[in-house]
Amino acid sequence: MGKIEAANATGLPPWLEEFLHDAQDWARGRVWLPRAILLLYLVYADVRLFRDTESSTMFSGITLGIHELGHVIFSFAGHFIMSLMGSGMQVLVPIVVILVFIRQPDYFGAAVGGFWLSFSLFELARYVGDARAMQLPLVGLGDDPEHDWHYLLGTLGLLKLDTAFAFLIRVAATLTGAASLAFAVWLLMIMARSKGRRSVA
Repeated sequence: MGKIEAANATGLPPWLEEFLHDAQDWARGRVWLPRAILLLYLVYADVRLFRDTESSTMFSGITLGIHELGHVIFSFAGHFIMSLMGSGMQVLVPIVVILVFIRQPDYFGAAVGGFWLSFSLFELARYVGDARAMQLPLVGLGDDPEHDWHYLLGTLGLLKLDTAFAFLIRVAATLTGAASLAFAVWLLMIMARSKGRRSVA
């Protein structure tokens, strides 16, 4: 009953109230400075991707590897699913990472996973938006790699909407990055204010 009353007082759903309470308790007394330095890089990288679609991050190589692995893993499922799951895996894996960090728990790690998801979405938007132009250099296991999104959108008859889909993905990437930043800053503020109360990393 107490949790429901608290949720009503703050206007937040009970599950979110409980999540934030657990995150706040986790953050108290933890070291904030190294995490703040990492956050500066993550924000810098996210802003660069927002302003320049050609930029990359320290996650880009990992994301590309996961993308290609997705094609290999789903090669049994037919051409369409195999093509789709390259991009599917590069979005799914950061989400899994976020959930794993929450389960540990490591809530700042979950925020970092949120930034990775934002980076991955920005890079996906660049790929989707290139479906008609096909100007991006392609990487693949064969000598003549296929442009996944030219094939996927062409098969669905949606090729002319490539830039519209790319815009929507960029919006999702921006919102994900903003939410991750807000959550990370909130955690850092709790860490800094509670310094000395509990000595944990």
